[in-house]
Amino acid sequence: MKFRLGVILVVFTLAACGDPSMSGSAPQGPKDHHVVIGTGGVTGVYYPVGGAICKLVNHERAQHQVRCSVESTDGSVYNLKALRAGELDAAVVQSDTQAQAVEGTGKFAEAGADGGLRALFSVHPEPFTVLARADVGGITFADLKGKRVNVGNPGSGQRVVVTALLDALGWNLEDFALASELRTDEQAAALCDNKVDAIFFVARHPNASIAEAANTCDTVLVSVTGVGVDKLLANTPHYRAAVIPGGTYRGNPRDVPTFGVSATVVAEASLSAETAYVMVKAVFANLDEFKSLHPAFATLSKEDMARESLFAPLHEGAARYFQEIGLRP
Repeated sequence: MKFRLGVILVVFTLAACGDPSMSGSAPQGPKDHHVVIGTGGVTGVYYPVGGAICKLVNHERAQHQVRCSVESTDGSVYNLKALRAGELDAAVVQSDTQAQAVEGTGKFAEAGADGGLRALFSVHPEPFTVLARADVGGITFADLKGKRVNVGNPGSGQRVVVTALLDALGWNLEDFALASELRTDEQAAALCDNKVDAIFFVARHPNASIAEAANTCDTVLVSVTGVGVDKLLANTPHYRAAVIPGGTYRGNPRDVPTFGVSATVVAEASLSAETAYVMVKAVFANLDEFKSLHPAFATLSKEDMARESLFAPLHEGAARYFQEIGLRP
């Protein structure tokens, strides 16, 4: 097996139990082929997405000979670069970073367009979420000018969204008193220890890190709307309006308007069509079980997962499976 960057934290090796929907018709993958899925921080949702995919793939390993494991990473930008370098087999990434990699823009301008990037399927929507200390004052993003915020590490999809939003507003990082680069799993403590005034997430709700902060100290969700956001939505198709439902977190009873992206699963064209087919079928043929593995998956539908926010060309193996079940022509 070729060398890979990072530490593989979880390997699911569950034995197959005999699901008729996944036997017989699936092409046989390479014997003992090992697929590593890049995700994000262990406290975020991308890590459970990868874990859920691997759990279902490994259920049927005796039949298709594909073994799946999950790697915790710095997030979407890192994952896409690692995919292109051959250091990951598949990855969970934000739809906006997927689009930038396809176009060769943003964080991928220097490397250029990734002509080999392929989409497998979409997962859940992810609102851009701003959580501030209740004593900061103000409930809109504009009120954060001159405040201490965490913009996220440079390899994260969170940072990509923050950069796009600041560009649309005509702001830059110097407009904040502090723009720290903490990891997602460090943000809650920093907020409640009064090291920052607000923290940013791109996440499905409910989110464990946001809940941790809201349950530890008094916080308020900040609305992210206005002319700048309208401009961003009008000019960038991979962003869309979103709402964080009231009552999701302590101290935040009202709906909060914002915008967001979608989580997507991608690979390179070099991933064999047989293996991509196995991965996609493992999820779609067992979607009820997949949805039970995390609250973020509860409202997923096969139709949306096969069509929404897929800016890279569809992988040959995914296209084959979607055609078989009537989701693609």
